[in-house]
Amino acid sequence: MELQHESTARTKSTYIFLLITGIILVAFNLRPAITSVGPLVGMIQEDVGLAHWSAGLLMSFPLLVFATMSPIVPRIANRISNEMTLLVGLIALVIGIAIRSIPMTFFLFTGTLLIGVGIAVGNVLLPAVVKDKFPEKFGLMTSVYSTSMGLVASLSSGMSVPLAKDLDLGWQGALIVWAIPAVIAILLWIYLLRYNQGAEHAGIKKAASSSKEMWLSPLAWQIAIFMGFQSFLFYVTISWLPEILQSHGRSIGTAGWLLSITQLSGIPASFFIPVIAGRYRSQIWLAFVLGLLSIIGYAGLLLGSSYPVLIISIIFIGVALGGNFPLALSYIGLRSRNAQRAVELSGMAQSTGYILAAIGPLLIGYLYDMTHMWTIPLIALTVVSVVLTVFGMISGRNRYV
Repeated sequence: MELQHESTARTKSTYIFLLITGIILVAFNLRPAITSVGPLVGMIQEDVGLAHWSAGLLMSFPLLVFATMSPIVPRIANRISNEMTLLVGLIALVIGIAIRSIPMTFFLFTGTLLIGVGIAVGNVLLPAVVKDKFPEKFGLMTSVYSTSMGLVASLSSGMSVPLAKDLDLGWQGALIVWAIPAVIAILLWIYLLRYNQGAEHAGIKKAASSSKEMWLSPLAWQIAIFMGFQSFLFYVTISWLPEILQSHGRSIGTAGWLLSITQLSGIPASFFIPVIAGRYRSQIWLAFVLGLLSIIGYAGLLLGSSYPVLIISIIFIGVALGGNFPLALSYIGLRSRNAQRAVELSGMAQSTGYILAAIGPLLIGYLYDMTHMWTIPLIALTVVSVVLTVFGMISGRNRYV
């Protein structure tokens, strides 16, 4: 009897370890397929023949897919389980990365569509899985997987140009490299899926279908708008910051690594913000500080072109982006009473939020095409940072959806 108990304990410990590893591996794949594109957008435009607004649409397209898929993902997961849904999402991601590397406009956008589907699945399900399986460690687990996302995203931005030029892979090879971590994640989730067969107690519970009440909640809408504007700033930054830095006289390689530094500087905030947020009932002051850094950062890019000013600005932007994203994820858990409400809020907030986010790269690219200067786009980003701060503070009040 005692041996059986020890065996069961070891089995459960093994499952938890593999589950955490699986969550981290999914997180690894939620950004690099997109963040690797920004430094290479000039090469893609030249090879395929895209205007700035078309390149902006290429960056916005996954976000439109996120907005469309987010309310659907909980329903799919409710039918076939979270594990199977995550596995299907990862497979779609790998296929999308492969197709996108074919240098034709049709395949470029078709592959991006599948990438958006795959990432949307992970975006919606990870907060709900963490809320369900680690309710007492929600802040810590959110820190772990959001930091994993930030780390790999920063590496993908910095490595894009060296992979394309120094290793002579071209932009196609530099993008397809990021299918490798997705394949590894697929292998582990196949094992997890088999591991759970006949062991329902160890499996992840199915997600509940989206509730109409969530769409009528003012707090849910406030969180959705906060999530939307932080994503707006993130995807604009990874799309156009290299171009902005090149306009200040930096080389394409330097601009790519500066984008990487921007994201690396946000990693400490990405880890500590959810842990800190989980210790307080109100997160208003956290949202204010992060919003202020965002305002100063984008205003700095607007007002100065000296190297010290650029470095300080991108670090402030990096800390703000690195902190606001996990803060938005934390709101999903902190403003929900249980996992069911968390998945409902996650689907609703990410659906509406990514509609706002999708406007970003396209709008900023259009403003640049209209003015041929980065002044108006940077003013727009500063204004968005102010709005972000307001909704972050409103969402940080101690309430539940």
